[in-house]
Amino acid sequence: MKIPTSEAINLTCNMSGSHSFIFTLIPVVYSFNFVIGIVGNSMVVAVIYCYMKLKTVANIFVLNLALSDLTFLITLPMWATVTALGYHWPFGTFLCKVSAGLTTFNLYSSIFFLTSLSIDRYLAIVHPVRSRPYRTVVYARNTCIVIWAFAFLLSLPTALTRNVFPIEHTNITVCATLRRMEYNHMLVAISLTKSVLGFLAPLTIILTCYCLIGRSLMGAHRLQRGHSRDEVLWMLAAVVLAFFLCWAPHQVFHMMNALEQLQLISSCWLLEVIDTAMPFTVCVAYLNSCMNPILYAFVGNNFRRNLLRLLRCAPPAQRTVQSHASLTTKMSTLSYRASETLCLAAGKAGAVPDAT
Repeated sequence: MKIPTSEAINLTCNMSGSHSFIFTLIPVVYSFNFVIGIVGNSMVVAVIYCYMKLKTVANIFVLNLALSDLTFLITLPMWATVTALGYHWPFGTFLCKVSAGLTTFNLYSSIFFLTSLSIDRYLAIVHPVRSRPYRTVVYARNTCIVIWAFAFLLSLPTALTRNVFPIEHTNITVCATLRRMEYNHMLVAISLTKSVLGFLAPLTIILTCYCLIGRSLMGAHRLQRGHSRDEVLWMLAAVVLAFFLCWAPHQVFHMMNALEQLQLISSCWLLEVIDTAMPFTVCVAYLNSCMNPILYAFVGNNFRRNLLRLLRCAPPAQRTVQSHASLTTKMSTLSYRASETLCLAAGKAGAVPDAT
């Protein structure tokens, strides 16, 4: 694979998507995402590490999800600066490649951790006894290692194909991917991989898991009545909806961009629409990094208690063997009660597997 080198380029459609309102508004949104994301994810890391420890599968996945978001969020000040400068990149080739690679790295790692959390919730709720040998700390840590390594490999092509290019007849140097016929097929493959592995496949898995969870909880409702069932179902709906709403707009325009790479779209007007909308869809997608701590941690009563203790600088409480702090959400709480009820009901009718 021949890696593009830095050279002056002549744009057929000029600097499409260059509007003053983009250069003003997008840096503000990036700054908001940066502050909220850094504070929220840092609190998740601090609370889990200091008070809740890595004793459960959910804790491990949520901690790694927060670390994944933090690795990306540290690049947002650079992207905000570049947008405010009219897409001029003043940070050099190395940071261009690293920043682009970290953005793609976060896309894959974050979504893979979300998918792992969904699978874990499905196993904990629908198959609480049968899945117990596999829902261990060792399995969770090994899964995290695989996710980090796989996300790194998937982000390498983006980092390698990025470079800085001066725009002819301007004082602007951009951090971009230069499209050439000799490696255009590789760029299309990168785009399709991002759409399939970075959105469609995880979304399918997440939707399947939560549909099966919802069906299981609806069945458990016949044995256990209460408001908590509806509360959990609303939370599941919010998780899926947030994932879809954050990433779907970006993926739609990303696919249109892939069509342009295949030269199926050659209109400068349509390219202007894509390049104008893309920064806003990216902002919405990046917002998911801010929402993750809220959706997966802050809804937990135990997390909120430990967060207050962290803010008061209180020392970690002494835990006993019988009781230790864990990342308990309303979803997992109901799942455990519902599974116990199902086992008891089944036990009255016949034999049940030993849950110990």
